[in-house]
Amino acid sequence: MLGQVAPGRYDAYEALLHALADGRVWMLLWHGTPGSPDAQYGNMEVDGVGYAPCVTSEQELAASGWSRAHEVVGGRQIAAALYRDRWGLWLNPHASGGGVGVPWLDLRRVAGGLDRLPAGPLRITEPAIEVPQFYALLGQNAHRTPVVRALRRAWVQPALGAPYLAIGLDLYDTSPSSVEAVRLMMQQSVGVVPDGLAVSTVAMSDEYDPVAMWMRANARPFFDRDAFGGAPAGSYGYGYPPQPHAF
Repeated sequence: MLGQVAPGRYDAYEALLHALADGRVWMLLWHGTPGSPDAQYGNMEVDGVGYAPCVTSEQELAASGWSRAHEVVGGRQIAAALYRDRWGLWLNPHASGGGVGVPWLDLRRVAGGLDRLPAGPLRITEPAIEVPQFYALLGQNAHRTPVVRALRRAWVQPALGAPYLAIGLDLYDTSPSSVEAVRLMMQQSVGVVPDGLAVSTVAMSDEYDPVAMWMRANARPFFDRDAFGGAPAGSYGYGYPPQPHAF
């Protein structure tokens, strides 16, 4: 898989991510031994971004000349451990051409499910498609769903797969009853979406989601309960505050 990855070959890169998810890697330890309190992975920086180096087999370990300890870890396990600290994984840095780096956003997909999260790099923009009936109905239903603080929107084009309309959900809390209320709100609203238009939701409180990050920086809410003094009594601040804007 590594030999097939090249600029623009998103299909080959996606196949590599699947192989990583189902396989294991040999993590290079800069300090300590596997399981010891002082164990520390190696680290490298590429274009200002941190990566932990690893190799992909016993043969590659021998070829690398690494003389310190190493730890064999499942792909999903190491992905889950690294992405939360925004560290990527660099495969076979000793190889001809320097190996392949997997950024932390892609490790998040490996850990969370490659089929559940869109393939990057993502092109994210303001939606150009006009669906006023959907926005109006969604806003009405959100007004009747007290847990919803604000809604944002974005148009997302994955590297692989169809583009879709993303709705950012900013909630006062995420208790099971609140999540169910929001699920019903979306279910009651998507019936007016034109055939062929895919709609997905993203939690604005997810600090690792690239769509949520884009929305927080660029998307003005199209529904904002707090802007009209409509926060429920006794509510607390969950997630991110609404972006200030003028009417």
